[in-house]
Amino acid sequence: MAAPRPAGVTIVAVFAWISGALDILAGTLMLVFSPVKAIVDEYGNLGTLIAAGIGSIIIGLLTVIVAGGLLRGNAAARMIVTILQVLSILGSLFLAIAYASSPTAVGEWFGILISVIVLIFLWSRRANEFFRS
Repeated sequence: MAAPRPAGVTIVAVFAWISGALDILAGTLMLVFSPVKAIVDEYGNLGTLIAAGIGSIIIGLLTVIVAGGLLRGNAAARMIVTILQVLSILGSLFLAIAYASSPTAVGEWFGILISVIVLIFLWSRRANEFFRS
């Protein structure tokens, strides 16, 4: 018999979705602000800004897509979300520190917080039992 889904897994799925949405928002803002010379200068050049924006959007989209698998106890979805959250943390940390004066920096720090919470809930004891069954 399958273990019942813990509330923490449901919370994780919601947080994963929020985290993905924040990555999409941050990436979109980077692309929207790409005509602003001051922001481009903060990222070094237009190519770097666009690459960071597109990368953030891709990670966010993947996270949103696989978040539903978490609710079904899909172990592959759990691993994919874990990898995406770690990538999101690393990317957001780099952007938040390197470009602290950018308008997206606050969103990056908030995104890091959400990603850390997702990882804590995703690998709790009760979540481990749910994903094993």
